[in-house]
Amino acid sequence: MAKAIHSMIRVADEDLSVSFYKSAFGFDVADRLDFGTFTLVYLRGAESDFELELTINKGRRDLYALGEGYGHLAFCVDDLEAEHKRLAAAGFNPRKIVEFNREGALLARFFFLADPDGYQIEVLQRLGRYQ
Repeated sequence: MAKAIHSMIRVADEDLSVSFYKSAFGFDVADRLDFGTFTLVYLRGAESDFELELTINKGRRDLYALGEGYGHLAFCVDDLEAEHKRLAAAGFNPRKIVEFNREGALLARFFFLADPDGYQIEVLQRLGRYQ
């Protein structure tokens, strides 16, 4: 069977992106591979072995066009309100908390924020299928 191990995004500024994911989600650098024209940085949180791979193309300073196909990354947390307040206090400008209900039952509680390159990130309350 296949196991999901990482997702990759291209970023313009390694230090800014590493700092964002460390401050926002507690991700640490698990590995860093430097090549002639690009660098790969693998970030991992304490709760999972799934990694976010940052690709930094050397000499690139402009943000990437994300296109119409990209959706979002998603993380779940125990206390959505506390995370929202913490991220707001850190200056990350999370959007408002939203609730999705289906057939009268709470399906999901979440908010979105953007990373320094504009990638959208959904933060969900640990609930139901979002564990």
